[in-house]
Amino acid sequence: MKNHRLSSSWLPVVVAGALVVGVPVLGQMPSMPSLGGLKSGTQSGGLGAGLSDSQIGDGLKQTLSIGTQKAVTLVSAQGGYLDNAAIKILLPKNLQPVEKVLRGAGQGEKIDGFIASMNHAAESAAPEAAGIFGDAVKAMTIDDARKLLNGGDTSITDYFKEKTSDKLAVAFRPHVEAAMKTTGVTEKYQELQGSAPKMPFGMGGGNGGFDINTYVVNGALSGLFYMLGQQEKEIRTNPAARTTGLLKQVFGK
Repeated sequence: MKNHRLSSSWLPVVVAGALVVGVPVLGQMPSMPSLGGLKSGTQSGGLGAGLSDSQIGDGLKQTLSIGTQKAVTLVSAQGGYLDNAAIKILLPKNLQPVEKVLRGAGQGEKIDGFIASMNHAAESAAPEAAGIFGDAVKAMTIDDARKLLNGGDTSITDYFKEKTSDKLAVAFRPHVEAAMKTTGVTEKYQELQGSAPKMPFGMGGGNGGFDINTYVVNGALSGLFYMLGQQEKEIRTNPAARTTGLLKQVFGK
């Protein structure tokens, strides 16, 4: 759907504590729920070999907490989407083919303002991920944890994406709509559409049922999960990103 994204220690509760621009993250981060019903068995092979279920569960929770603090700061900050080429929400596809024409016709400022307001709307919605990610962690079983621990580079991210995408889309939408109303995103989109030359195959003029709010919500979620995946990869592949003794034990080879 667009470009993709970012940084250091990992994951899913990530945009979980996502705070609005400029708000300190640690003070508002929800405490990580415990993985209930953990047994006292040990992992016999792969990552976490020789560790108890409780240690593996605690290691995953620690990973989530550390990743959340970092990813939330990055995504919720002013310019968290807009200034990150990997997750920046771009013009809708129905306007991309005529962007050059529009800029040549003096519409460049409108285009830039429209793109900026879409991305700022995504930044404002990010904090809504907190409670939803927390619920997903509570529902995770130790069997899930073992499989995810030894899965691919983004297996935990993929798990959270599957479990939370629908709820996140519902939670994000009112915040995106409110932010877009405040910054006039919809009006900017309609202005650009009206300025676009009439093109074949539905390009330019008329919205053809296109929902700009849904487009921004999907862009916000895509950016969020990409960031979570980058955080997960970092902690799995970079020993320096394992900032606690438990993480070194759980993710060490």
